[in-house]
Amino acid sequence: MHPRELKIENFTYDLPNESIAYTPAEPRDTSKLLVYKNGKISQDIYRNLDSQLPEDTVLVFNDTRVIKSRIFFQRPTGAVIEVFCLEPYGENAHYEAFFQQKGSALWTCLIGKVGKWKEKHLTKSIDINGISVELSVEIVEKLSDAYVVKFSWTPENISFGEVIDAAGVTPLPPYIKRIADEHDEETYQTVYSENEGSVAAPTAGLHFSPDIFDRLEKKGISRLFTTLHVGAGTFMPVKSNTMDGHNMHAEVMNISVEFLEQLLEKINSKIITVGTTSTRTLESIYWMGNKIINQPNINHEQLKVTQWEPYEGMKRHSAEAAVSALIEWIKQHNETELSIETQIIIAPCYKFGIVKGLITNFHQPQSTLLLLVSALIGERWKEIYEYALENDFRFLSYGDGSLLLPE
Repeated sequence: MHPRELKIENFTYDLPNESIAYTPAEPRDTSKLLVYKNGKISQDIYRNLDSQLPEDTVLVFNDTRVIKSRIFFQRPTGAVIEVFCLEPYGENAHYEAFFQQKGSALWTCLIGKVGKWKEKHLTKSIDINGISVELSVEIVEKLSDAYVVKFSWTPENISFGEVIDAAGVTPLPPYIKRIADEHDEETYQTVYSENEGSVAAPTAGLHFSPDIFDRLEKKGISRLFTTLHVGAGTFMPVKSNTMDGHNMHAEVMNISVEFLEQLLEKINSKIITVGTTSTRTLESIYWMGNKIINQPNINHEQLKVTQWEPYEGMKRHSAEAAVSALIEWIKQHNETELSIETQIIIAPCYKFGIVKGLITNFHQPQSTLLLLVSALIGERWKEIYEYALENDFRFLSYGDGSLLLPE
């Protein structure tokens, strides 16, 4: 069956409110860990992860950093307007450059209570290292599902990264119906986060601590880091009856040659991704490499992996050949990294090119993330989720997680 024909009603389960985590475990590495290995289900805690992993494991992490993307402005009437920054506006937007912009910046945003916004500009004063900054925002264009918003500020010698960090609030998932506090600024961020750009955390990584990394190093387990900026679309529910009617959200990857060369060295190891975003990154790398081998003169725009491409009969090559081809393509274009979107959807009947295992949280019913889990371990996802519910695992972003090693 082509995944277009999958009925989302077959990927649901009853998730009680009391099973949803609204606050994180303390300390973070004491979160419960469900282990699916050798066809059996057991449980442990994340701090003991090293004892659950095969000797030749390579863990791949997403080192994106969550930005304070929720910015609240108050109208003269007292009404509050929320501007939620999704991504920089523009073709092939490179996040690092956008955060360095001075004086003004264009972003694609969601706007809460936009019907009450009557003024051309909304403003607010913020303090950045003792400097009073006046921030102004206006709507430039209405898109089909969002708005293009222009931010302007004075003094102009301050970067947008500094502005959003001072003006914004950490964007907790929509089902956590509270404003983030200072504690969330730490707990809704992985300890290894580095490259700013996400509006949601790569939550599988929230459980990792320096102590876990020390244990992994002692066991000789390799760690690789790459970047995919998580978009708000990760929470987008599937509203159509079949997947054919669902438009998969696109997210931006920053893939360095250095990372690809490290990956190539370990390509025959047990590559386990930490999170669905790392999974989407590695599998997108695989398909981009295949596209290059099949079409040597492919350009940047054609390189993007679209939603259904992996299911349309593209000629497949080895993981080693695919990664090598992508390395050479980037070097031929005189670059050291590739910044590009992926729209890949990983659903049952998908054949993985690189990933051999997954560490991930427990996902919402009828979500594309649950489809990805099912693609990896098959129908046993139901048994695993039933076990988690019966054994008081906590679900969703601040919840517990699982180590999934398919047979």
